[in-house]
Amino acid sequence: MAEEVVLLDFRPSPFGMRSRIALAEKGIKYEYKEEDLRNKSALLLQMNPVHKKIPVLIHNGKPVCESLIQVQYIDEVWHDKAPLLPSDPYQKATARFWADYVDKKIYDLGSRVWKTKGEEQATAKKEFIETLKLMEKELGDKPYFGGESLGYVDVAFIPFYSWFYAYEKCGNFSIEAECPKLIAWAKRCMQKESVAKSLPDQQKVYDFILEMKKRFGIE
Repeated sequence: MAEEVVLLDFRPSPFGMRSRIALAEKGIKYEYKEEDLRNKSALLLQMNPVHKKIPVLIHNGKPVCESLIQVQYIDEVWHDKAPLLPSDPYQKATARFWADYVDKKIYDLGSRVWKTKGEEQATAKKEFIETLKLMEKELGDKPYFGGESLGYVDVAFIPFYSWFYAYEKCGNFSIEAECPKLIAWAKRCMQKESVAKSLPDQQKVYDFILEMKKRFGIE
């Protein structure tokens, strides 16, 4: 039976990018369906009735929701190529911890950088940089968070690189000046076709955020 794989997604979403990268790493062909988040499709509402959010991975008619769960699912189903999670239980738990940390911190702190100004923004920038420095420390001298090859934490984190330019423009700061090793890691990841073709252009993400600022009345 032929595999039927569909991804309901939204191009600027860093969460959808995770699934795109994982599918690309595994060499899985799939149908990409772009969602209009202000007018969600009947398919999206049917496949994710609880959260009604993208991304949704549909494999042979069955939905898998939440991006990190999707990456784990992709890794388990197509386990014969490009493993993302380590086989060792402790290393696997550690990778899950850091991916969860990224999930809980990066998007919210980044959003606070572009949604606020003044003292509130200064606090958000400080917390955001502290979080990035902690990730940089965890990376250490390894080429990837996964060691010698792209792994689960890399897939969870690298999508936010496409948002870094927007955070910098909105917050008037330089991530590379604060975290040079982290940016070197991001550029290394971007040399991989699976990552480069899954992430949108940084300028397009910035344009999207400017549109959102206008819509929310944030000057």
